[in-house]
Amino acid sequence: MFKLKSIVIKIASEKNKTTIADRSNFDFFKASLDLYKNAARYLNIPDRIYLSLQRPERVLKVRMPVKMDSGDYLPFQGWRSQHCSWRGPLKGGIRFHPDTTRNEVIALSMLMTWKCALVDIPYGGAKGGVNLDLEALPEKYRQDKNWKNPFPYLMSKRELKNLTDNFTEKIFPIIGPKIDIPAPDVNTNSEIMGWIMNKYSSMVGYTEPSVVTGKPLGLGGSAGRDKATGQGCFITTKEAMKYLSKNRELKYGLDKATCAIQGFGNAGSVVAELLDKAGFKIVAVSDRSGAIYNARGLDIPKIADIKSKGLSVSDFKEAEKINPEELLFLPVTVLVPAALEGVITQNNAHKVQAKILAEAANGPTTPEANKILEEKGIFVIPDILANAGGVVVSYFEWVQGLEQFYWGLDQVEKELETKMRKAFNEVIATASKYNVSNRTAAFITAINRVMEAGVARGKAL
Repeated sequence: MFKLKSIVIKIASEKNKTTIADRSNFDFFKASLDLYKNAARYLNIPDRIYLSLQRPERVLKVRMPVKMDSGDYLPFQGWRSQHCSWRGPLKGGIRFHPDTTRNEVIALSMLMTWKCALVDIPYGGAKGGVNLDLEALPEKYRQDKNWKNPFPYLMSKRELKNLTDNFTEKIFPIIGPKIDIPAPDVNTNSEIMGWIMNKYSSMVGYTEPSVVTGKPLGLGGSAGRDKATGQGCFITTKEAMKYLSKNRELKYGLDKATCAIQGFGNAGSVVAELLDKAGFKIVAVSDRSGAIYNARGLDIPKIADIKSKGLSVSDFKEAEKINPEELLFLPVTVLVPAALEGVITQNNAHKVQAKILAEAANGPTTPEANKILEEKGIFVIPDILANAGGVVVSYFEWVQGLEQFYWGLDQVEKELETKMRKAFNEVIATASKYNVSNRTAAFITAINRVMEAGVARGKAL
């Protein structure tokens, strides 16, 4: 294990040696498009609008040589996809990941459009991503068998800041507080958002806190933003428990509920903490380096402390190490996939035994797997609902920044709970109205709102 004081993102540097699922053939954009088309069948969408929403309005590709601490330059590439601006400025995170692709960024920007519409905030969807351009890598690195890709896990703060400044400068023409507002995503955080704000502000000549959300509190961030994604997932999970108990589909309450969480990062760790405090027994968690299990329940505060020191959940000794894929198939009340997309597929969905699937990650379930889960009667809280807490509080942060008047944590949490519960109940009502799954119902609700905005703007003419 590597433990570097200079690293910004405290995460194990070695990739998980056990493959959770074969994602190599997973086309995230096609999967997202299929979800859109399936839900659109239930709506009378004008042809022009139907076609417009299948592709982003704009995708900007950028390339940038970034100076490393060694003095050498490495070639990076990135994208910013802007899907639909009909309901307001564009909103979406920026991810630093070695496997990021153009299609992934486009798919995520589309999902952000539906997510913002579902929780009824005045944004459209965008997304950004950066990776190391291996095809342009200098020959000396190609010939060095001992060379390791440093991005992003082995990069120092200075190197990450150089990369962030370069990327911000490249996408500067298409972002802004009333145009497109980035936020944290996979392997980015509040510190990196502060760097983006600083670079953007230096380019416009004045301090502009509302160009990004998810910033540090000292730079105009919002109370509660750091835990908002996990908290939104927690709120909808509680609502699902109440709903299933009321309908007698679940015979026990929170005190006997169990949970497994795949991914102990920004979202997964918060979900674990909140569910643990609410009385759930968290029996399994995982991260990039492995998975652990204890039928009696895991000590979540201890595991969080271990992770805060840059170690792995596998370093927690009071549990059994298990194959990370086994975590997905445990007989628990709630399964929370909180890592990357495409981990539950047609090849393993039939093994899922959870009663509730709360998708804290974006697109963790493939379309083929969706059908299997539906046939098995598993209650799914789809990603565009379950993980929408982050963008809801990002919206609150943006509003506070524009007004230069900041809320207390109590107000943020109260408003977040109101938004999430309302969206959950709308999904349940739509599912009943059309006799469809929760996922399809969430997309119907969201697409209908975006369509209405397009019609009002004259986009159907």
